[in-house]
Amino acid sequence: MIGTLYEIVGGEAFFVALVERFYVHVAEDPVLRPLYPADLEPGKAHLSGFLAQYWGGPPNYSMVRGHPRLRMRHAPFIIGQAERDAWVTHMRTAVDSSEAAPVVKSELMAYFKNTATFLINRQ
Repeated sequence: MIGTLYEIVGGEAFFVALVERFYVHVAEDPVLRPLYPADLEPGKAHLSGFLAQYWGGPPNYSMVRGHPRLRMRHAPFIIGQAERDAWVTHMRTAVDSSEAAPVVKSELMAYFKNTATFLINRQ
């Protein structure tokens, strides 16, 4: 790939749309929904901003929220294998329904699977 993944997918709009598709499933998931606050909008903004920055976009997320500190931010939530698997399943659905090239989808999913596994904090 030439350029950042952020540039390849067309910028921030890709990540906003990806997160919107993902949250449609989170909102209905009996395993994940209890982990989220009543208002899902702030979480959507945080996730899309983080992903845009992570994949090469402007550092807007860090300017507003500071260092991502993923493990620390997720520590208060019980994340076991079931939660990880549900999260990955919904993110895979969101990624698969995007217009991204197969190589981009593969790179995104490798990151999401590894990161979701890293955030498991309960057996």
